[in-house]
Amino acid sequence: MKVLVLGAGGIGGYFGGRLAQAGADATFLVRERRAEQLARDGLTIRSPFGDARLSVQTVLAGHLTPVYDIVLITCKAYDLEAAMAAIAPAVGPETALVPVLNGVRHIEDLEARFGPQRVLGGLVQIAATLAPGGEVHHLNKLHLLVFGERDGSLTPRGEAFARVCASALFESRLSRTIYLELWEKFVFLATLAGMTCLMRASVGAIMKAADGEALMRDMLEECRKVAATSGTPPRAEAMARYAGLLTERDSSFTASMLRDMEREGPIEGEHIVGDMLRRARKFGISAPLLRAAYAHLQAYEATRKG
Repeated sequence: MKVLVLGAGGIGGYFGGRLAQAGADATFLVRERRAEQLARDGLTIRSPFGDARLSVQTVLAGHLTPVYDIVLITCKAYDLEAAMAAIAPAVGPETALVPVLNGVRHIEDLEARFGPQRVLGGLVQIAATLAPGGEVHHLNKLHLLVFGERDGSLTPRGEAFARVCASALFESRLSRTIYLELWEKFVFLATLAGMTCLMRASVGAIMKAADGEALMRDMLEECRKVAATSGTPPRAEAMARYAGLLTERDSSFTASMLRDMEREGPIEGEHIVGDMLRRARKFGISAPLLRAAYAHLQAYEATRKG
């Protein structure tokens, strides 16, 4: 099975690197500067599960051919349009796309560009970043890749990719409920990002505010209603788990979006909080906290761009 990994940053570099380390036929689609760096220095992973320095295959967008079975899409949501244009020459008649972006809007965008039959669902649980020197730094002990057909079926392509992933040094799971899991993660992230960015504070700090817990629970309920009205109600056990994480006293937990704001970088506000709010409005769901959070993120972007 030939796997094309879009990008060799924190997410793509880690999962693609572990696939290559296990002997999988994995190639990284990267820009010229990153290709030169990887050719010179190799792909270095620093991780609690073991460091690695790997010689990896790379390809530039202009040299792609439609020979890949799987394209693993690991970009940020705001880069998806450019990413779709970049991978288009690699998509052949039997190519399947496995995006691991946050939210669900990217699924619709990929369907519109490549057709619904090509698009699987996927998500990751990991904290990984690309260091200034080009090394991939794995920052926690989570390294899970979940994927599957969105209709819940088991297919040869899904099972074949599962076998490839099973040999790699990360956890993986072929899911028959991937679309539900995507929505559940969307509900959680929209709440976490919306509230920690709006308050510019960690979960624990928000819990110290007089109405902090009530506001957190209210935003979580706004997002749950959107998911349920969209036809994908989150499971009760997932909601209970999220409520616990989002109201934990003394927690230092924040969204990566807040960390992006603190370094004055681009954010996925449009694709997570903004998209959740658009869906709320579509169904006539009152969502005052999502409105406030999204306005805050829009104001940040306007200020950042000048």
